[in-house]
Amino acid sequence: MTDRIVITGANGAVGQAILRLALSEKRPIVAAVRSERAAASLPKIPRELGTVAQIAYDKPATLEAAFRDADALIHLPGLLIEQPDASYEAANVETTRVALNAARSTGARKVVLASAFGADPNSTNRFFRTKGEAETLVSGSGLSYTIVRAPLVLGPGTKGTDANLRHIRGRAAWLLGGGRNLQQPLDVDDLARGLLRAASNSDVAHNRTLDLAGPVSLSDREIVERTAQLLGHSIRVFSVPIGLARYLLRIRTRLFGAGFSPEALEVMITDTRIDAELAARELGIPLTPLDTTLRHGIEPSQAP
Repeated sequence: MTDRIVITGANGAVGQAILRLALSEKRPIVAAVRSERAAASLPKIPRELGTVAQIAYDKPATLEAAFRDADALIHLPGLLIEQPDASYEAANVETTRVALNAARSTGARKVVLASAFGADPNSTNRFFRTKGEAETLVSGSGLSYTIVRAPLVLGPGTKGTDANLRHIRGRAAWLLGGGRNLQQPLDVDDLARGLLRAASNSDVAHNRTLDLAGPVSLSDREIVERTAQLLGHSIRVFSVPIGLARYLLRIRTRLFGAGFSPEALEVMITDTRIDAELAARELGIPLTPLDTTLRHGIEPSQAP
């Protein structure tokens, strides 16, 4: 057994943030991805620090090979918008089940799961329900675990920041309900730091489920306006009626199936307001100020 940590979904924004941090700390890692294209998107990993492994969840042997000699697993299932070949059940539950089986069979000591606010195995919303089911699998796995629930995540490469920049690309932003719902954006590097610390130390957040958020709760509208202000211009915000959006998405889903759905919409407009310091203290990490997070996500080529 080594101190090697396996990171599934390593090509996503959170996975890449973990990789950058792990490499800077010279921690041995295995970056597990599903395709050659995903592997090509990763930062260069020195041979002495780790490897890239291509896995397939319908081929458990590929995970067992990737997990061999690893001490811990960071599992990053992430799917808000279902695709024809990727359901919530497959992305959130089945990948977790297969990853846990591989972790147990190869002798890993700890699993760290990135989950979402609102996760509940009894929820009527399939996104929240499958996130809750994945958490139940982890907590009942017999392995030491940490589950970290995150809200909207912002920072370079995140879907949240990409959406934010699209909103301010023009002089007008159309937001659901006028952007009144509350978010508590978490910096992608803070999430990465918390997940890596939990995986690297068996005593950190041992068998705990934590809600980790950013330091400020504010509306979607305020986030868009603050981003525009950092870019030095103003923006007008218009409202997309939530009831109308929900109705149209029901029709779209009934006609075309997988894609942006009423369930995804409900996730997006769920309010977030918690004491962010509780989880941050338990994980032993500082929280990045929101304006710093917004600045990190703004690249000159993306500015309007």
